[in-house]
Amino acid sequence: MDANVQSFAVANLRRRPLVVETGGFVAGFDPGTTSPYINYATPLPGAEPTARDVAALVAAFRERGLTPRLEFAPDAAPAVEAALRTAGFATEEAHEYLVCTPATLTAPTGDVPRVEAPSCDADYVAVDAALAEAYGGAFDPSPEGAARLRRTDEGGGAVRFVRAPDGGCAGAAMCSAPAVGTAELAGVGTRPAFRGRGIAAAVTAALARETFARGAESVWLEYEGEGSRRIYARVGFRPRGTRLYMVLAQSADRGW
Repeated sequence: MDANVQSFAVANLRRRPLVVETGGFVAGFDPGTTSPYINYATPLPGAEPTARDVAALVAAFRERGLTPRLEFAPDAAPAVEAALRTAGFATEEAHEYLVCTPATLTAPTGDVPRVEAPSCDADYVAVDAALAEAYGGAFDPSPEGAARLRRTDEGGGAVRFVRAPDGGCAGAAMCSAPAVGTAELAGVGTRPAFRGRGIAAAVTAALARETFARGAESVWLEYEGEGSRRIYARVGFRPRGTRLYMVLAQSADRGW
């Protein structure tokens, strides 16, 4: 288990526009969206929450009309999962995460697509739209989404994409600003019409290289499916641990 991954989760949530810290938890909220993938909480490493602590966390979400949800590395806070389950939380997903270091980073080979950084508002809009398409409509493209991508760039992170023949975006990814020596690479997506052309590997490697140049000692990401794992392995990402997503089921909501 890489302890830095959980420490990073805490530091990253503290960058949200609105932060609530209670009972060993840090919750990060963005008033510009109700997305549970942006509005969520994580425990401090080693946290041992009581029932009262969990209730206070749930209340922080309910006050804002949001579903209580957490993302964390369970090995870094072993007491948290049981406390959440007692309160009615259930597992939403569990993902293995992979870590890349400067020593393991490997440049893609073959006909590698040209990777660019967004240079104007139209580029951020195109990246947001491409990722929405790549993720099958899990979220809609929006001005707020494009603005969040720009904030990632302006806040010390990075967005990289491969341009489509029509001038838009074929595929892209982003990486957070480093904290505690590491950074999260996320949102890797390629529009269906452009898959199988090495775009995901190209943007992933470019972002890792850029993040190392900015002083990070590692970059980590989560993956879904054997196909994506192979892509990340080819550019130097190695298994390191598991991240757990937990959500309070509506049937377990006790009015907190």
